[in-house]
Amino acid sequence: MTAQPRLSIGLPVYNGEEYLAESLDALLGQTYEDFELVISDNASTDGTEDLCRTYAAQDSRIRYIRLPRNIGAAPNHNYVFTECRGELFKWASHDDLYARDLLRRCVEALDERPDVILAHSDQAVIDGEGQLKVPYEYGLATGSPHAPERFRSFLFEPGGDDFYGVMRADMLRRVRPHNSYHHADRTFVAEIVLNGPFHQVPELLYFRRDHPTRAERANPSKRSRCVNLDPRRAGALHPTPRLLAEYVWGFVAAIRRAPLSAADRRACFRHLAAWMTSRVRPGAGERVEDRAPVDPGRLTVSVDALVAGREGRQA
Repeated sequence: MTAQPRLSIGLPVYNGEEYLAESLDALLGQTYEDFELVISDNASTDGTEDLCRTYAAQDSRIRYIRLPRNIGAAPNHNYVFTECRGELFKWASHDDLYARDLLRRCVEALDERPDVILAHSDQAVIDGEGQLKVPYEYGLATGSPHAPERFRSFLFEPGGDDFYGVMRADMLRRVRPHNSYHHADRTFVAEIVLNGPFHQVPELLYFRRDHPTRAERANPSKRSRCVNLDPRRAGALHPTPRLLAEYVWGFVAAIRRAPLSAADRRACFRHLAAWMTSRVRPGAGERVEDRAPVDPGRLTVSVDALVAGREGRQA
């Protein structure tokens, strides 16, 4: 591993042994190689530790950190970022898959466009066996030079997991860390989108895995999801109404903190008010992986052809 890698990948994990090897192989098999991979193990009780130590012994780009206790998913995401050193940063999930050129194409986009603060690619949802389930178009106007338009589109249009894009680390240090209320990931990305335009690589390079043990599936209620994000959310001090109120306030706070003109700030607040009114529409909070799956036979792309190391390593 180089003394100062250009890109840092932060991988927070808890009990992820089922899919972790596939994800590590896909990351380590990238055509872009100037990166460090920092794994923050949230005191896993399965075989995650042994697996990570085996991979770290085989590839010097990996740095494995084991936390003494489970601090929750959100603090672990924030912590792993503080341990990274690159000028560019990407969070990675222990169960997702990545096409070989994902990092290269995203880094190239950031190099070509100094105004862009985050680059990601088209994506599809895959199942536990790695089969394509839901591919979808990226329809967000996050590439607009106008912050209110980016924010409006982010609120109203279905989109991708920009949370897992390649970002400029100095920008990420300016936004508020990931919180643990309901849909805190959305307010987190909303603040990022208010700081600058994104670039969407028009290639299917990212595969988000949906399976029964995924955090959102294993924790179906708003309360349980928030407790998974941070165990301190358990108890009477954090009822569901508070978690929802913090969600709305997260958008308000993001608009107040962002580097906006007075006119743009007012426009963003108008879009937020319209969005809050629209929340009564049935299905308004539906996520892409919860929609009806499409017939995989209609797809013309193969995950196996795009992702390196699909067979995994012998550990």
